[in-house]
Amino acid sequence: MAQHSRLSTAPPPSAPARESTRHLLLRAHIVLLLFSVFAHTAVFNLLGVDGAAVVLGVLLLGTLGLAIPRIALARPARFPWRRMPWTALGYTALALLSAFWSGWPWATLLTWTLQAAITVVALFIAFTLSWHEIVRALSSALKWVLGLSLLLELWVALVLRHPLLPFFSNLPAGKPDPHWYWVRGDLFDGGRVQGIVGNSNTLGILCAFALVVFALLYAQGARRRPALLIWIVLAAFFFLRAGSATAYASFAVGVLVLGAALLMRRARTPGARTRMYALFTAVAVAGAAAVWFARGVVFGALGKSSDLTGRLEIWRKVWERAVHRPVFGNGFSSPWVPWDPAFHDWIIDHRITVFMAHNMWLDVFLQLGVVGVLLIAVAFFAFAWRAWFFAVDRPRWDLVQDRPYAALSLLPTVLAGMLLVLGLAESTPIMLWGWLLLILLSFKMKISPFVGSGPGEGAPPQSRRQTA
Repeated sequence: MAQHSRLSTAPPPSAPARESTRHLLLRAHIVLLLFSVFAHTAVFNLLGVDGAAVVLGVLLLGTLGLAIPRIALARPARFPWRRMPWTALGYTALALLSAFWSGWPWATLLTWTLQAAITVVALFIAFTLSWHEIVRALSSALKWVLGLSLLLELWVALVLRHPLLPFFSNLPAGKPDPHWYWVRGDLFDGGRVQGIVGNSNTLGILCAFALVVFALLYAQGARRRPALLIWIVLAAFFFLRAGSATAYASFAVGVLVLGAALLMRRARTPGARTRMYALFTAVAVAGAAAVWFARGVVFGALGKSSDLTGRLEIWRKVWERAVHRPVFGNGFSSPWVPWDPAFHDWIIDHRITVFMAHNMWLDVFLQLGVVGVLLIAVAFFAFAWRAWFFAVDRPRWDLVQDRPYAALSLLPTVLAGMLLVLGLAESTPIMLWGWLLLILLSFKMKISPFVGSGPGEGAPPQSRRQTA
């Protein structure tokens, strides 16, 4: 047994930094941050706009209070400025500059403040936590979303026994549009469920993310694996009951990307990799052609109409406004602010003002023009490119060539594929949790190029020097 003597000149033993109370509180704060971003609609439905703004402000101030001392005391002494995701940050800078020519300047400043806060949070998490801690924090936040979704759905179905409106408002005399409800109470009726986020599509894609995160943690050998299996079952249940065609398509592509990465890991020579890339290209082209020519059947199987449930009409109206200012756009606003005169009653769906274009590329074109589209395309291309090789290249920082792959290194490339598919039918990859994942994973891969390296990873000293 180790002993400590008062006569010894060595410092008294202390707990590892990862298990200190301060670090545990830091991780708890980050889990709360992630939950607040993933379930931002729940915060809004519970507290309203002002309450949600107060929550965001408090969390951001807490993050700055934790981040500034860590950056000042960081080892290596300098913060890795050169490894920041500069293209994505350039997009954020252009968004701020657009206030000078924006057709909705107050909406631009309001939503840019939200985007900047999300960016700061993502950079803070990437710099502070190791890869294992980031995945565990994502897992914990998604568990909170799933657990609270189950509790809320059970309460509405068994206790309240009628649909729940935001802010726990009383039901009006007339029957409102079902899209107004926070939770419809269809848990036992076979209908689509919304969970705590209040939207079936959002719940579906968060469940898809959760399935990926939980499965990779299980493959990595996480503790309490039987409990993790229970969470996987719950995530799969909500994923199916949400009935989101967008989530189904995104998850299917994520599974294909995962399979491709695992196959590529088995390629031992450059020639084998080349043949793999040729095979993947052929499969991708054939699959895209099959989906295009059989789109009527595919949309029908996914429960979508030929106009993609009204999306074509939304895209037409957005395009008509966007082409008037094609170079630098009409001004940043992600999401659209529904009470701003420029957006209020512009595009209405189920008597609700639409707050995004339901296509991230068209949304960027509307807001920041061709310049914005180029910046966001480079940002996502760089993210996907780095994520792919992060997954398929064997970790190596010295002469050892046969280190085992880490299951967690597959996470960025799978999420990159899912976000890109999601961006074809939603604008969420360029806002809120989509933007957080882009910044977080891009920055983390640059400062920690493999699982177990970089700041906070506990890597060998030579690895720290290479990745600093």
